Formats: sequence, structure tokens, C-alpha cells
Amino acid sequence: MTEARPVSSPALRLRDYEPGAGGPLDGVRVLDLSRLFAGNVLTQMLGDFGAEVIKVEPPNGDTLRGWKTRGVSTHWKIYARNKKSLCLDLRSTKARELLLDLVPSAGILVESFRPGVLEAMGLAPEVLLKRNPRLVIVRISGWGQDGPYYQRPGFGTVIEGMSGFASINGFEDREPILPPMYLADGVAGVYGVSAALLALREAERPGGRGQVIDLPLYDPLFALLGPQAANFRLTGETRKATGSRSSNSAPRNAYRCRDGKYVSLSGSTQSMAERIFNAIGRPDLILDPRFRTNADRLNNVAALDEVIAGFIAGFDQTDLVALMEKAEVTVGPIYDIGQIMVDPHVVEREILADYPDADIGSLPMHHVVPRMSETPGSIRYPAPRLGEHNRALLGELGIGDADYERLVDARVAIEDRAPDTGAEA
Repeated sequence: MTEARPVSSPALRLRDYEPGAGGPLDGVRVLDLSRLFAGNVLTQMLGDFGAEVIKVEPPNGDTLRGWKTRGVSTHWKIYARNKKSLCLDLRSTKARELLLDLVPSAGILVESFRPGVLEAMGLAPEVLLKRNPRLVIVRISGWGQDGPYYQRPGFGTVIEGMSGFASINGFEDREPILPPMYLADGVAGVYGVSAALLALREAERPGGRGQVIDLPLYDPLFALLGPQAANFRLTGETRKATGSRSSNSAPRNAYRCRDGKYVSLSGSTQSMAERIFNAIGRPDLILDPRFRTNADRLNNVAALDEVIAGFIAGFDQTDLVALMEKAEVTVGPIYDIGQIMVDPHVVEREILADYPDADIGSLPMHHVVPRMSETPGSIRYPAPRLGEHNRALLGELGIGDADYERLVDARVAIEDRAPDTGAEA
């Protein structure tokens, strides 16, 4: 393992975990059988707001444990916070029986196996709902539980290409650009939170019942891409990649400053566009027929960008931002993560904060999103060791120490596995 050499960030505040904190989902138990990113995002958010999330891991642990940077599982540490680890080998009949015995105590179950795998294990939705008629079952997959593609592997990379996202991302004269992060998974995870809570609300009503939520990665990302289908039907034209420009308003772009740094600027309303023209010393552009309306500006966007870029190129980033902010123009510096970690707004609001970590002393992670005034979420405890909560959770089923040790010897339950080398992130 490569030794961790954390880079300190003295601007971030060190916060303690809040083990006694609750939240609006206090009392809701979640069984998380998912792997990779979408399910972990979903259940991390539920856990942040008080749900008891039981991560049911395979013998080798969740895939995120193997995504390492300098030997540290940073993805796992962040997206498995507020979770408990129950490590069962679900290839074992006994392990599946133990899982089924936990189902009556759960409100939500999340899984991300390829469609049909849950059924093949004897854990089909009808089996789960028979054990707990009010259970909410979230089924994450690439393409959904039916349709011509349902059996295809569904990693986010393929979804980001086939959803149409990559075709409009980047520049028209270059290859399509896939996102440099887990976009399809993340969007599906956030959608999944809403879906799970809507279904939980129904299940908790008098006479309410549980249900199955079919949550592909494809559908939520496609839904966020706007009225492309409607526009295509109206015009017969496909949307082209426009770089950092917008197809809906102008000006909007990333502009290079004199010191080589960049700013993002947007004039998405008429009043804002006029402020920009005044701020760059060109009030005459307000009445210029090329730029008088938003439609005019879109039709002449190259000429407009040339004027704005020429002005911005004469200033260093800090001075340009100060000038534009004084004119109440929507502009901001384009940051890298090092700049984000010392930004006064990020620090003051504790959007990022350091938390105690057994491997590197302290670990910066994003705080709970969103912020709620009356029932706020909290980070109650760090990501668990593999199988850390086996004994306590199985003890709820009446399994004593001697029986538990027999389960460990039979490799039905696994705990404290030696860390693997994993893959560098």
C-alpha cells in the first residue's frame, strides 16, 4: 500500500462526529445491497438525515472500498458515512435466510444487481414484500427492469453516451466529451432519494403498501437534458455541442483573464446583459441591433464573445471579479479543488469540513445537503470497517456469540477482512 501523504488545508474546520444526533428519518431502517456509486449516494443521503443504513456487503466488501488514492479508500469513507456494515455471503442459503429475517424491520431496501439476479437468489420483490408488505424496494440498474436493453451492463459511462449528454458536451469540432465524474450514477442516486421517500410516505399511510421502484441510470439523466426531443420535432435539428456557451441565452461563457486564470460569466436575463455592457464600458451595445435582445445576442454570439473576451483579457482574475461584482454582474472565478478548500464562503458555511479519520488523521468531506431548519441532518459516525456491525445486527435475530462464531467459521458472515490493494482512483 502506498503511504498516505495528506495535504493539509488549515482553512477547513475540524468537526466532531455527532453520534447522538437524529434527523427526520430517525427510526427508518434501510437495507442497502447496492454496489458502486448510485446506491451509495442514495443511502448516504438517507443516512445523513437519520436513517439507520445497513450496508449488506459481499465477502470482498463494497466496490467503493477498492477505489483508493494513495492507499486510502476516500470514496468509501465519504459515501459510507452514517452506515453500518453487515458482511454476508449471499451465495449461502443461510446468509439469504438471515437477510430475509431482517426484512420485516426495514422500511427501504436498495439493490443494484443486474435484473434477474435478485430473483435467482430467491429474493424476488414478491418474496420480500411477503415478509414485509410495507417495504419500499429500490431497484437500480443501467436500463431498467424491462425493455430490449435490460440485460446489458449499465455502467454510467455508456449511459452518459447513449442518453445524449456526451453529444452536447464539449465543442462542435471535437470528439464528444464524457463527464469526468459519475454523473449518471449521481443523478440517479438523488432521484432515488426522492422516489424512496415518496414511496415510504405511501407505505406509512393508513392502509398503505410497499412497492417496487424501477430506477435505471438512463431515465433520470435523460430527463435532465431538457426539451431536446420537443425541439427536434419542431425544428428537425439536433442540438450541437457549444462548449461553455449556452443554447438558450447570451452572453454565457468561460473567459480567460490576463494572468491565465478563467472566470465564468452569465447574462441570462435582459437586465443582466445590460449590466455587463455597462460594466465593460460599452453601453452602446444595449441598443446595438446585433445584441439588443437575447435572440439577437444568440444569433451574433461569436461577435459578442469577442467583445467581452477582449475586455476580460485585460484584467487579472481577482481584479476582474471585483470589478464585475461591484457592477452586480453574475461572474465568478473558475476554481480547482485547492481554491475551493480555502474559499471563505466554503469555509464559513462549512460546505467542506475535516472529520477525524483513523488512517490520515482528518478527512475533508462535504457536509449534509440540503440544510433544513427544523430537522437538520448530521454526520453521526464514520464509514464502517467490513462487517463491523455483524455481531450486533445478527444478535437482533437471536444469534448469540457461539452461533455467530460458527457463522464466521462457515464464511456465512465475514468481518475484519485484511485490506486489499484496490485500484488507484
